[in-house]
This record gives sequence, C-alpha cells and structure tokens, in this order.
Amino acid sequence: MDFTSGGGVEGSEPHNNQFYQCEENKPLLADMSESNNNTKLGAGPCKRSLHHCSSSGMRYKLLHEGDIQVCVVKHPRTFLSKILTSKFLRRWEPHHLTLADSSLTSATPTGYMETSLPYSSIEDLQLLSWDNAPKYCVQLSFPGGTVLLQAANSYLRDQWFHSLQWKKKIYKYRKVLNNPSRWDVALKEIRALVDMALTSPLQDESIHQAPLHIISTLLAENSNLSPQDHENIIVAIAPLLENNHPPPDLCEFFCKHCRERPRSSVVIEVFTPVVQRILKHNMDFGKCPRLRLFTQEYILALNELNGGMEVVKKFIHSMHGPTGQCPHPRVLPNLVAVCLAAIYSCYEEFINSRDNSPSLKEIRNGCQQQNDRKPPMPLPPTNPVAPTIPISSPMSSLPLSPPPSVVNSSEILVELERNNNSANTKRKGGPTRGDSEPNLIDCLLVSPAVNTLSIQLPAQADRVLGCFALILKMLSDYDDWRPALASLLQPIPFPKEELKYVIQRFAEDPRQEVHSCLLSVRSGKDGWFQLYSPGGVACDDDGELFASMVHILMGSCYKTKKFLLSLAENKLGPCMLLALRGNQTMVEILCLMLEYNIIENKDTQLQIISTLESTQVGLRMYEQLCDRQRELKELQRKGGPTRLTLPSKSTDADLARLLSSGSFGNLENLSLAFTNVTSACAEQLIKLPSLKQLNLWSTQFGDAGLRLLSEHLACLQVLNLCETPVTDAGLLALSSMKSLCSLNMNSTKLTADTYEDLKVIQSLSELSCTYCQ
Repeated sequence: MDFTSGGGVEGSEPHNNQFYQCEENKPLLADMSESNNNTKLGAGPCKRSLHHCSSSGMRYKLLHEGDIQVCVVKHPRTFLSKILTSKFLRRWEPHHLTLADSSLTSATPTGYMETSLPYSSIEDLQLLSWDNAPKYCVQLSFPGGTVLLQAANSYLRDQWFHSLQWKKKIYKYRKVLNNPSRWDVALKEIRALVDMALTSPLQDESIHQAPLHIISTLLAENSNLSPQDHENIIVAIAPLLENNHPPPDLCEFFCKHCRERPRSSVVIEVFTPVVQRILKHNMDFGKCPRLRLFTQEYILALNELNGGMEVVKKFIHSMHGPTGQCPHPRVLPNLVAVCLAAIYSCYEEFINSRDNSPSLKEIRNGCQQQNDRKPPMPLPPTNPVAPTIPISSPMSSLPLSPPPSVVNSSEILVELERNNNSANTKRKGGPTRGDSEPNLIDCLLVSPAVNTLSIQLPAQADRVLGCFALILKMLSDYDDWRPALASLLQPIPFPKEELKYVIQRFAEDPRQEVHSCLLSVRSGKDGWFQLYSPGGVACDDDGELFASMVHILMGSCYKTKKFLLSLAENKLGPCMLLALRGNQTMVEILCLMLEYNIIENKDTQLQIISTLESTQVGLRMYEQLCDRQRELKELQRKGGPTRLTLPSKSTDADLARLLSSGSFGNLENLSLAFTNVTSACAEQLIKLPSLKQLNLWSTQFGDAGLRLLSEHLACLQVLNLCETPVTDAGLLALSSMKSLCSLNMNSTKLTADTYEDLKVIQSLSELSCTYCQ
C-alpha cells in the first residue's frame, strides 16, 4: 500500500498538497492536528475528539511496538471505489507494528502495511468512536487516504494515540532543529520542545531524555554560540533537568560554561539542583564519567565566587541536610569519588609526561591517536634546595632504609619509599588492575637515580587540589559520614594539611568502625597507619600522627597480643624512635611488649630497656613494670586455694584487691557468677596461670575481655558465659583456645554462623547455646 499518493477525502474538499509539502519546515509552536471535526468516513457516522495533553489526568507508557488491527481507506475517485470502501466491504488486518524513529512499520510487511508509513506523511492524527458500535480507533490521515488503528479498549487506543503523536512530533523537531539558520527561532522551538515534554501524558524515561539528546546534538554541532545564547538555552532546558541526568554531550557543554563563566547566575540557579540530583541519585560514575567531571567543574565554579570555600561549605551542608543523619546514602560516596578524581587529575599531566602514555581523559574520550597527543613534557629539573624529610634514628642498632625520593609542590610533600614499593610489587606478583584508576604512589615513583624531584604544579592545579582537599576535611566533620568516609578513602600519599586533619579525625573517633580503617585492609597493602609511621611514605611530622593513631587503637579493642605482635614485627623501629623522644604512648607500647613477652630476642629486649631508661617518663613506667612483675611472680607462686567464689555484687576493684592479698598460683576454679565484674577484670584473670574453670554467669563481662582471655589463658577448659553481653565479635576469638572442653553461651547474642565456627574447636565436647538469637 503506497501512503504517498494523492487524492481527495470523502465528504470533504481535496487536500492542498502544497501545504503538506512544506509542513516539515513550519515552526512547531502550535498544535498541527487541527482539522474539520465534521468529516465522515464512508457511510458510518463517527465522532472525532481532539485529545489535548495536560499535566494531569491519565498517564501512559510510551509504546515502541504492539499488536493492533489495521484498516486502510483510500480516498475514492469513482463511484465504484466509493462502494468498495464502504463500511460493509471494509476489512481489518492484524499487524505487529513498530514505532521506529522515522516511520511506522509492520513485522509482517504485507497487505495494508506492505510499506512503512513515514511520520512525515501523516497529516492528521485523531481519536475516533462510533455511536452504534463499541470500536476504539485512531485515525491517521495521509495524502491519498486514511489509516485506521483499532485497539481492544479505550486505554490502549489512547496509549497508541499519544505514542504516535509523540513519535511524529519528536521526529519533526529533529528536522527543524537540525542546523537552524536563526538562533532566535531555534530558541523558541527549544522552549516549545521542552513544554511538549513536560505536558505529555506519557511516562517514560525517553520522554525527557529525547529532547535533551536533540538539544545536546544541536549544541555539539554549533560550538560558536555567544555566551548569552548559552545561558538562554540552559534556562530553557532547566525544567527537563529537574528529574533527569544531563546526557554526556550536554555535560560537556555545562562544563565549558562553568569554566568560562563561573560567576554566571546560571551556575547557582540552574546547575545547583542538577548537581544535587546527580549526587543524590547517581549509582556509578564509571558509566558516565562526564557527570563526575561536570560536578567537579560546578564545585570549582562555586569556589570562584566571592565567598570562595564558604560557598562550597554551604553547598556541602545542603547536601548533608540540617539533621544529624544524611537522608541520602549516595551523597557521600559520590562526593568522595569526585574529590579523588579531581585530586588525581592534578598529578595526571606529570604522570603522563614520564612515558607519554594516554591520559585518563584521552582514554575516556577515545583520543589515543598519536597526532592527537601532546608532545612529551620533559621532567622538571631537580631542585637541590627542595625540603626533604629527615628519617634518622639516634639508635645505631636499628636498621634504616635508604633515603627515599621526595616530590615537593608548594604545600604538598610526597615521600616515596622505593624499596618498600618494589618489595610489595614482588610480593604481589606485579601490578594489578583491581582499582579503577592507577595508584598515586606507583604513578609518582621516580627513577632510583633521582633522589629529590620538584613538581611545580600549575597554579590552577594547586587551587583544584586545595579545594577538594578542603572538601574531604568538611566531610570528616560530619559524625554520621565519618565511618563510611574512613572506609571509602584509599591512602593518598601526600600529607596536605587538610588530609592530615581528616586522618586525625579518624584517629580521634571512638567508634571501632572508624579508627579500624586506619589499619591495612590486607597484607601487602599499606593503610594510613603504615603511611604515616616514621619512615613511611607520607610521614612529615616526626611521627606525631602515627603516635596519635597508636594511642586510639591501644585504647580500644586493639589492645591485644595480635596488635602488639604486628607492631613488634613491622614498626618496632619507629616505636623505639618515638619512645626515645619521650612519647608516652610509645613508652607504654614498649612496656606492654615486655610485659606480655612479645619480644623473644634477648638483645632486642635489652635495647628496649635501654630506650625506656633514656627518658624520665620511660624510666618511671619501666620501674612500675618491674614492680608489677615482682607482684605477679608473688601472685603466681605456687600455693593458695584451688577454688574461689566471689560474693554476689562484687566489683572489678574487689577482685583486684582479693587477688593482690595473697598467692593464687594453684587457683584452678574461679566463680564470678552474679557479680558486677566487667571486661576490665580480664587484666587480673590473665595473671592466674593455673586457671582451668571460669564461671561468668550473669555478669557484665564483654567482648574485649574475651579477646584478652583467649590470648593469655591457654589452659582454660571450662567457660560459662550464660546471660552475659558477649556478641559474635568476642565469641569468635574463642576459636583459638585449643584446650577448651566446655562452653556455655545460653542467653547470649550468639548467631548461627558463629556457632558453626566454634564447632571447629577439636577439644570442645560440650557446647550449650539455648535461648540465643
């Protein structure tokens, strides 16, 4: 069936072909579906209804394909053709129609739908209903005839009507806005397009995305617009961006506007809600990195305003909200991703200049051809006066690493340990590709022949670095964001003041989920704790931040043999160095190593003792340790009772006073049931070398005490924890007690998973866990 032939309409005047030939070039500011409402088809009287789109009423999903009955009525030229097209001889064909971008096609191109029906040939689109028959039809008028689409019900008919109307109009807008000659007319058409999308009764993502893609294509092909045209277009499409992310090409246009006109009113009035929506709802910047780039440029534009970082701070506060808990869980991860990408971009030019490899930006844009690459930038000259961090120890017996390379830039000081990183690379078997972007430590490694290298970042890069480092500082000030921020931030090896402030906030936070992130997540990957230790990559403060980290970790659940063993194995030198300088936390660490017999080598023990005796605070604490050791030996001297039961309501102080009153080296059975003791009494219990049975029924003994018992009471055989506040975190530590035979965990917070883990204890013959979770 040919849909482009001419002819007249029965019961009406012939169509003006010249009018329809120029229809594609007409502005689309008015509804093009106006026609004679009294037109009749064949002999069957019908009613036509013009369907106006509104922002309220029924909503429909945009159709892309579907099954429907089709009938084509050609305009009769003779009396015979008029009879053949009457309603008595009219036939309907079932077709599976597809609403393509430019035409209406059938999956079975036969009969009425042998050829596609272009949207450009559709002159009119109306709804039809008959008085004497319940038929639901859509009429499509084309030169030479009419196509009738019959649906099963009125809702489906209206859905076809609105979908066809949308496809027809969006096709015409693509034609009209393709390389327009007058931008004032194009701006009017853009406003009309936006209004059409906002008032359409169709509900589909493409309803708003299609106009945005048309406009972004228009802007990409016309890059020589004036700044005023830029602002007019942005204001025109602003309503569409309230509930939709801008497409990639439009993000590039927005980035350009932020860079060229950061003080424009459009940045605050239009871009602010767009960026807020991106930060609240974006799930993965990897799928659309230009959204992240646009967010970065927007924040930098805010920083260019008169208020500077105060404006940025207000924006961050608006994203968090006035309450103590941010209601949007995606805001923090998205802000961190933006900050880290911006920080890396500050060093990207220097990193790429060393091997002329394609930059991340070029990889994203697909510009890896050699003729598109910049010529290789020579390495900056060595600066002989660049400040370095002296890493030295007064103790000659401590092994020292070779002088590391230092990268210095205005307020940035990056210390690079070649030996440590090369060792890590060998241990890992080469570099991995698990991270989305290269590790900054590996990227900034310089030749071993160069001891000191000065990187003079451009002023703009330095401002970018300072801006986003300050944002990380702002994020760390929110208590509810700090746990997630600590887990999201990967070690970034430059101790800029703002970043050190962030790590300090992590170290000061009493919550375990925060300060536990200071440690490395796995073997071979350094964490903040390792990076800021004396001799570490990022240490530039003689270990003050490192000592602060150790202090908070020792004051929490990390006061265990495992943590002390790790320090003795990896950070004994830094600990002794700081203790030699009078740091009280490190002095306490060395005393605990001696008290718990962490150090087995006699020469190392003597060196630790000499270090302690070299300062007044160390000497005082070492003498207190010696006094405690003498008391402990007296306490552990063989003798005394084998069984002991404390009265109910006894406290930790009562237990300590009782055990210090005599010798309890033979004590094997201790009952603290129904007393008020807590985990603090574990410090006294681990001094009982012969203890085999311990009853803690209905006490306040918790997880921290269990960890300490599991490390020191290797001979314990019977343990009663009934009705205690212990959880899985502490109960898991019991799996290391190889002598445990009987364990009572009734009425605790034990879970099924931990129960299965505890069953692996081979010596365990009796395990009770009723009334648990």
